[in-house]
Parts: sequence; C-alpha cells; structure tokens
Amino acid sequence: MLTTTILALAGFGAGALNAIAGGGTFLTFPALVWVGVPPIMANATATFAALPGYAGSSWAYRRDIQAGEGPSLRALVVTAMLGGILGALLLLVTPEDLFSGVIPWLLLIATLAFAAGPALLRGLLASGRRLPDAVSLTLLLLVSIYGGYFNGGLGILLLAAFGLIGMSDLHRMNGLKTLASLVLSAVSVVTYSLAGLIDWSALVVTGLGCAAGGYVGAHMARRVQDLSLLRTFIVTVGLVTTIVFFAQAYG
Repeated sequence: MLTTTILALAGFGAGALNAIAGGGTFLTFPALVWVGVPPIMANATATFAALPGYAGSSWAYRRDIQAGEGPSLRALVVTAMLGGILGALLLLVTPEDLFSGVIPWLLLIATLAFAAGPALLRGLLASGRRLPDAVSLTLLLLVSIYGGYFNGGLGILLLAAFGLIGMSDLHRMNGLKTLASLVLSAVSVVTYSLAGLIDWSALVVTGLGCAAGGYVGAHMARRVQDLSLLRTFIVTVGLVTTIVFFAQAYG
C-alpha cells in the first residue's frame, strides 16, 4: 500500500509538472528507484509513464507543428525516431552498476539544463542564428539519443536545440518539442518492452497518476501567471535528488 501511494503521488505530481512547466521525471524516476525498482528498469518505466502526456500535448499543439522554419517535419520525426532507438539500445548494453554511477551526472545535467533553460532560450532566440539543416539534424539526433537513454531534462534540451537551429516561433518550438519527445519515447519504450525492462505493475500505478496529474495540471496551467516559484521548486527537487544519488553512488 505504501509503494502504491508513493508511486501514485509521484505520478500525479509528475503529470501536473509536465503539463505546466516540465520536470516530472525528477519525481517519477527517484520514486521508482526508492520503492525498489532497479535503476535501468526505473528509467524505462518512467519514460513509458510519461508517454500519454507527450501524446496529449502533441495533439494540443497540432496546429503549431505544421510546416514552418527549420528542418522538414518528416526529417525531424525520422531523426527523433533514430535517436530514440540508438539511445534505448545504448541503455540496454549499459551494465546496471555503470548506469547507477552515471545516474547522478545525468540528473545534474538535467537539473542544470532546466535551471538555465529560460535564459538560454531567450539568448538563442535573440541571436537570430541559423544552422544548416545537416548540422541541425545532427544536433537533434544527439539530443534524441540522450532522450532515448535518459528522459530527464529532455524538453528543455530539445527547446535549446531548436533555438540553436535558428527557430524563433516559441509555439511551434513547443509543439515540435512534444512531438519529438513522443516519437523518440515511443520507439524507446518499444525497445525497452521487448527487452523486458518495464515494471508493469509500477507502470500502471505511475501511469494512472501521471494521467490524472496531467489533466489537473492542464487546467492549472491556464491560471499560473508566474512560473518562477514552480521552476525554483523543480530545480530544488532536482538538486536534492542529484545529491542523494551522488551520495549513494560515491558515498
């Protein structure tokens, strides 16, 4: 009962955070590890639990996703798919002990990316730079590989990549972010499932919590005018989680 409660609350909080500002993985991944799910399986299960939220967000942004600046939509989808598969395969060949040692660094990267994200994005949008499509797709491929390997901080890294590419329409960038997250997470989840890396009982509880939290968060998002306090809370959770995992891995 305690395990179910922890996973349900973590899922609900993650769904709400993802709908408003992102950062939900900072709740679901540690919760899954702390209730006894092995780290690699926890990573795969947390990615699966976030998938319905990506699908819903992609549908909501469907008009903004249509053709515009940057690489073609087909090229973006294919690149995200390839990156998701490569990242998932890389996870499959990573020994559990090695992944446990890498987790704190991945959490630190995700936390710093989330903290610096707004300022970084403003700078990129103001620069007006434009990279060639080949370079743009290579950058997107690298971020997608990261997302297939570890889902934390994926959203802000994708937005930063789109900013480096030269995009300036924030609504389309958000739409493409959710679409790329959906595509790379979907192919990753298929790979994880075939490899037996999904904890199905934990997924059901966490996934239902994410769905409920996403529904509530979508309504809250329209009322939240200042995200600074919420972002500070998410960064604080990320830093505390990072410190705890560093202590466990290297203490």
